[in-house]
Amino acid sequence: LDARIAKERNLDTFIYDVARFSSTLPSTQEKELLLLSELGFKVNSHRKICAGVADIFEYWQEWQKKAPKEDYLIDGVVIKVNEREFQEALGYTGKAPRWGIAFKFPAEQVTTAVEDIVLQVGRTGVLTPVAHLRPVSVAGSTVSRATLHNEDQIKRLDVRIGDTVILQKAGDVIPEIVKVMTEMRSGGEKAYLFPKKVEACGGDGSIERIPGEAAWRCVNKDSFIQNKRRLYHFASKKAFNIDGLGPKIIDALVAANLVSSPSDFFEITKGDILTLPRFAEKSADNVIHSIQSARRVTLARFIFGLSIDHVGEETAVLLAEKFGKVEKIATARLDELLAIDGIGPVVAESIKHWFQDKKNKMLVAHLLRHITLERVVRKANRLLEGKSFVLTGTLTAFSRDKAVELIRERGGKISSAVSKDTSFVVAGTSPGSKYDKALELGVPILSEEEFRLFLARKSL
Repeated sequence: LDARIAKERNLDTFIYDVARFSSTLPSTQEKELLLLSELGFKVNSHRKICAGVADIFEYWQEWQKKAPKEDYLIDGVVIKVNEREFQEALGYTGKAPRWGIAFKFPAEQVTTAVEDIVLQVGRTGVLTPVAHLRPVSVAGSTVSRATLHNEDQIKRLDVRIGDTVILQKAGDVIPEIVKVMTEMRSGGEKAYLFPKKVEACGGDGSIERIPGEAAWRCVNKDSFIQNKRRLYHFASKKAFNIDGLGPKIIDALVAANLVSSPSDFFEITKGDILTLPRFAEKSADNVIHSIQSARRVTLARFIFGLSIDHVGEETAVLLAEKFGKVEKIATARLDELLAIDGIGPVVAESIKHWFQDKKNKMLVAHLLRHITLERVVRKANRLLEGKSFVLTGTLTAFSRDKAVELIRERGGKISSAVSKDTSFVVAGTSPGSKYDKALELGVPILSEEEFRLFLARKSL
């Protein structure tokens, strides 16, 4: 975040805990908050020592009514054991203290109308249905769009154009339609059917749904919209990380016929940038500097940036570690790809097919004229070789990306879903359903502190 922007936002905070103290910590949570206040820290005055469950529930109900009137968002009440002696006796689980729990309010739900359902084309040609809604305020912001994910979800909800629906934000972040109010139908609602052709796909507009997959895709892979999304992805933080080259600037470069392929980024000059609206010398210099910095990139980032179907960040790392050179990946046999733990038949076929395409071969060749692939030296510490990790919740000691890097450089793998084959789940604050799945399957769960100590080991 730009410090100047942060300053303008007048950010504020409440302090609620003392992590370390040179003297003996106060004997209760209440006394700890009083100490923090005496030391000059801002603490929340809205708190109460409750005598029992009924008292807690009454306070929770009170704040459920009061919350909308506060000048900051409140999503629940935190209940803590007051006596430190009991806190220490109760200890911690893998994700949180046993002596504290968040008693959340129900997600705010509002009603609105589905004005249309529109297909959105992704960079790999996946078609995602998006509900266009009558604008409505929910959980602190105005919402006018909600993803419907795929055809199966539309059928499950039985959502139609013209329907009145109940909307909420999943985790108070992502808008989602949770229910259709079928009792309010007038008979004029229109069921949504996936079209046989989509103009935005380019070519003849044909689309297909591959057996076993939930998504419909464009048959043509070279539509204008898909191409722009591939350019966005190529420049993104987890791919080539071209700082400052966001969608708006890329749109302007495309509109000016300066960029149509990822390799074109490396042929842009300062003069080209200065022809774009609202660009001055300094801002043009910054963009050119970012592009120059992106000329050195790891093989994993290079592969991830190519927008190969089914090849995410983790698969790109697996390919880079196995083959070491892009030429070897491009000529890998199907059995060699399938021999990599974590790559199945669908992914292997996708990789093979992508590198056999003449246009893709030309793209790789053009890119290699402009960039240098950095050789990643395998570190001696392969402590986590063969271990798979799933991250959930918010990490505080380091970023999610840093945690991933620390695991990978020790030979571990990152997975997006918990299964019986998962070695460990690392749980930050407010973990989601992955934590519950780990408990169900008996997968070991590490708190952030346990994870940090775990990484410091020399052997398992």
